[in-house]
Amino acid sequence: MAKRTKGKVVRQEAEHRINENIRVPKIRLVGDNLDEVSEVAGKEIEPEIYDTYQARRWADELDLDLVEISPNANPPVCKIIDYQRFLYNKKKKEKELKAKTSKTVIKEIRFGPNTDEHDFEFKLRHAQKFLEDGAKVKAYVHFRGRTIVFKDRGELLLLKFLKELEEFGAAESLPKMEGRRMLVIVSPKKKKK
Repeated sequence: MAKRTKGKVVRQEAEHRINENIRVPKIRLVGDNLDEVSEVAGKEIEPEIYDTYQARRWADELDLDLVEISPNANPPVCKIIDYQRFLYNKKKKEKELKAKTSKTVIKEIRFGPNTDEHDFEFKLRHAQKFLEDGAKVKAYVHFRGRTIVFKDRGELLLLKFLKELEEFGAAESLPKMEGRRMLVIVSPKKKKK
């Protein structure tokens, strides 16, 4: 297919070869509408190998397209269908599949090495809610300036955090340092149906 843009001809590669673009002499014809093709052909059409020009002629008589579905097969597999409707249904199925895939959400909770008990409980309640909603929780202790000497406090804080969240989720690993942060990621537990 060619498309003109400001005097230049731009070639668009189609996703599938259709009609005259199918250049092989023989094809394997398959599809749901072979009974309609049989009426046009005047004989019983089975899913087997036919001449390409003959299949193209049947498609023309039905006002449909001969579409190459599997070009790598020997001989290539084709269907006689309405190509635009075929593309529409394909996009619709892809959209439905994309909608069904779950997206992983990661919520972050930040602590300091000197976080007091009330702040800890407040952030713990938020983490529990996030895990119940199915999101992962990334908790970290951020060390600023000279607080880097309190690594042991940060590790104890994160281990206490993990212990409190045992019934809501499981830690992917033990607390580890990354730069000036000590972090841990908690995954939600699967809900029983």
